[in-house]
Amino acid sequence: MRRTSQLVVVAGMSLALAAGCGSRTDTEEDDTGSNGETGETGDNGDKCVEPGDMTIGMAYDVGGRGDQSFNDSAAAGMDQAACEFGFNTEEGEAADGEPESAREERLRTFADAEIDPIIAVGFAYAPSVAKVAEEYPDSNFVLIDSADATGDNITNVLFAEEQGSFLVGAAAAMKSETDQIGFVGGVNVPLINKFEAGYVAGAEAVNPEIEVDVQYLTEPPDFSGFGDPAKGRTASQGMFDGGADIVYQAAGGSGAGVFEAAAASDGMAIGVDSDQYVTADPSVQDVILTSMLKRIDIAVYDYLSEVDAGEIPTGEQVYDLSVDGVGYSTSGGFVDDITDDLDDYKQQIIDGEIEVPTEPAS
Repeated sequence: MRRTSQLVVVAGMSLALAAGCGSRTDTEEDDTGSNGETGETGDNGDKCVEPGDMTIGMAYDVGGRGDQSFNDSAAAGMDQAACEFGFNTEEGEAADGEPESAREERLRTFADAEIDPIIAVGFAYAPSVAKVAEEYPDSNFVLIDSADATGDNITNVLFAEEQGSFLVGAAAAMKSETDQIGFVGGVNVPLINKFEAGYVAGAEAVNPEIEVDVQYLTEPPDFSGFGDPAKGRTASQGMFDGGADIVYQAAGGSGAGVFEAAAASDGMAIGVDSDQYVTADPSVQDVILTSMLKRIDIAVYDYLSEVDAGEIPTGEQVYDLSVDGVGYSTSGGFVDDITDDLDDYKQQIIDGEIEVPTEPAS
């Protein structure tokens, strides 16, 4: 390999979850926006519940709503819950290179406005959640993708990204015609390392001799690698030019560039977080072999369902293959001929016969 640089969920649901009961209609002003519409009509014609007194705050990571990946998946879960349960919503988005104080202030703005719960999308919010949650002990915070901030008023939503990545790595190895594939990570941090580790392990389980090219777009504290399609395209184009025919991206908004490079190179790409065959631009749809599904939408919806029922989950809530919290998509039909093999690997992981690494091999 070359290297440069328990909640139950419903299986089979896609990012289209949000379409079941309406979509966002708020208009953002400056850093936050408000959903003030009532009786909104959902995409399937159903009416949303009239908004009540509760307002949800969602603080997005870099890329925000519209990234067709991580942030959009979180937004989908919130949209569905807002429609079904009559929640109002306020939203804020992180900017490239912003100081930690900006994230803290975003959360404080929500808390000062008595917005509760407050959902922080992404591990980068961990220091801010730890600090602000202590300042506002009567407010409830949800931190997605990190257990580094804990407390009686904090819920940590975690995923077994390595397990889902194992399956798409196996798919890549089965489908590769060159025995060379690639991985593009947005930022070289432990969370994204889990995607790489699982992907490489899955590919090598199918073909121990396969070559996996790995490149990260940025190093912390530079998190722009999650929102720079040009960098994604350049990195993956180099892999395609070097002989790789399938590239997996765990790079947020930068993944759009990976899809563009695949289309320009007659290669294939693997999406992440949501079913990107469905969400990506139609011009690159046919190069998306599959996507590693990370059910942030379900996790957010599940949490808010419990809030609506009067319960506030706290502590770690883990979504893995055993509850279909991660998985792979079949849209486009490109992996239909290997789903039995992939599902066999899935069961072996669930049964403990395969232990998927969470760190890349040195």
